[in-house]
Amino acid sequence: MAQKPSPFQCVAVTAHPQLTRAANVAQEVVSFLNEQGISTIYGLLYDEALRRKVSMGEVDLLIALGGDGTMLRAGHLCGPSGVPILGINLGRFGFLIEIEQEHWRETLPHILQGEYRLEERMMLCAEQWRGDERLGTWEVLNEVVVTRGEMIRPVQLTAHVDKRYLTTYVADALIAATATGSTAYALAAGGPILAPELRNILLVAVAPHLSIDRAIVLAEGSSVTIIVHTDHQAALCVDGQVPIRMADGDRVEVFASEHTVKFVRYQDPGYFYRNLTVHMNQNPSTGNHR
Repeated sequence: MAQKPSPFQCVAVTAHPQLTRAANVAQEVVSFLNEQGISTIYGLLYDEALRRKVSMGEVDLLIALGGDGTMLRAGHLCGPSGVPILGINLGRFGFLIEIEQEHWRETLPHILQGEYRLEERMMLCAEQWRGDERLGTWEVLNEVVVTRGEMIRPVQLTAHVDKRYLTTYVADALIAATATGSTAYALAAGGPILAPELRNILLVAVAPHLSIDRAIVLAEGSSVTIIVHTDHQAALCVDGQVPIRMADGDRVEVFASEHTVKFVRYQDPGYFYRNLTVHMNQNPSTGNHR
């Protein structure tokens, strides 16, 4: 019986720029795809040629080799253009990754034959405002963090939900996270774990002092406004990128983006909870794993 045609005619392959083995494995993946008659584009996530073709929707799939950080960057690139992402894990955690490095040769042929599903992850849009001037806009997959600067003093952060006053935190930071981000910084700060396809915003204060110390899960479609009150340093950090200085009175508007990130999944839908137990009990960052 002849194989049915692959749903992917052109595939972009990218690798973490600081992992030597990632580039080597990426070349192996490219060769494998070419043998299947699939057109490929290879480059690092920062390569303009690759970014342009993905942004224009000229590829059917992006295969990212690295860890969760690589998947975040791939999400920023692919979310607005709707290009699905398949992750091959060369990092440590792999909360967002679908295939372990040693299994890609046996799994990829199934995916190329259409044996997969798309898991859609909510993105946030974050805007920094100073008075009536919008200073910047970002698409976010994990979290938006309004935090203190280098000075070890908490900041006062007023939070509004759907334009209604919620509370004022005195804390090191306030996190507004997606369900995807609930297993990142928000988890480390004591927040709950949300099922990955939920479209809720999670609010978690970091080291709150005489403030609400419980995480809040907002209704789907809610928005958040965070206003900074400080006479010292404060910063905005989006998905772990370089912090942006904030001034007293600046505000951050956070709401659901019109874009979603589409992850290619071959595992059954229970994979998230099954892998969660492994990640929680065997933290690879500490060497506490087998």
